[in-house]
Amino acid sequence: MSIIKLHDLYFKPFISENEIKSIVKYLANKVKRDLPKDEVPIFVGILNGCFLFAADFIREFEGNCEVSFVKLASYQGTSSTENVKELVGINEDLTGRTVIILEDIIDTGTTLQEIYNIFRNKNVKQLKVASLFFKPDVFRKELPINYIGKSIEDKFIVGYGLDYNGLGRNYSEIYQLSTPPTMKNIVLFGPPGAGKGTQATFLKDMYNLVHISTGDVFRFNIKNETELGLLAKKYMDEGDLVPDEVTINMLKAEVEKNADANGFIFDGFPRTQSQAEALDAFLADKGEQINGMVALEVPEDLLVERLLERGKTSGRTDDTDETKIRNRFNEYNTKTAILKDYFEAQNKYYGINGVGSIEEITQRIAKVFDTL
Repeated sequence: MSIIKLHDLYFKPFISENEIKSIVKYLANKVKRDLPKDEVPIFVGILNGCFLFAADFIREFEGNCEVSFVKLASYQGTSSTENVKELVGINEDLTGRTVIILEDIIDTGTTLQEIYNIFRNKNVKQLKVASLFFKPDVFRKELPINYIGKSIEDKFIVGYGLDYNGLGRNYSEIYQLSTPPTMKNIVLFGPPGAGKGTQATFLKDMYNLVHISTGDVFRFNIKNETELGLLAKKYMDEGDLVPDEVTINMLKAEVEKNADANGFIFDGFPRTQSQAEALDAFLADKGEQINGMVALEVPEDLLVERLLERGKTSGRTDDTDETKIRNRFNEYNTKTAILKDYFEAQNKYYGINGVGSIEEITQRIAKVFDTL
């Protein structure tokens, strides 16, 4: 989950898809347990917001039931109003029936009060209310809310059927209104020998950003025997890959140390989609996001020549063996390059011609940076 923008506002992740599923299952089971045996209730969903909740709730409900929907609107922008439209949609004879109103969210209770009064006058056997979310701080009515999935603070949310001026209903998670991101956060990407480190040195000074190199972070933590460094060294000494969680925690610590930064250049991280997702979630929790992945694109044969030349002076044995170099590219292409699809799906991938002088490549990257 990462920050999303709807119209003019930004929203950060708030409640995950898995948590929503758990809440819905809990509500459906609780309603079923409270019903008399063989009772066939009629569930009434309040459109538009509850359509996803109602559909998932009905699927979780174990037993026979009927379903109907009514429609009215009480939202304009991000604030609830006292203007409730006329109820439309209920045609069934409800005499002697158990009616359970399904609401996506209850805040002031104005909308629900109107609906409740209408149903109460239809000679129902009993009338109950089940709401996915509830805002106790702003609830102003004296209505019985029989089933509450999750109580939340009074902040505007979107997703899972809830919208902001028509947008956001299709997200499977819940997002909360957030302040606009203030940082410029870039993932500098490219195969071995593409020149990421060289470019990062120039770009961090040009844009006053903090350069975070995974390799440097690892070496610092191991050299200084930090808790994470010792843990990483333990895995490395045993010939195992360092788990994503350890790497991510090192990166988080670097970000936290530079809380006042204008932004970050992430070099060598993320390397996998799971790492990218973890980075997105971490930044989104801080109200920030990755603005773009800038990828240096260089033909493989040219990179092999570069690395072999570098190996003459670098002291790195893996730069002197073409077979090992090709294996590194294979590793890159089969695992890391998948990130291109991940960031392209977010419209955040920017491919840069990485052939030319250092200055020329820097200028190409700067043109992209200036648009982010």
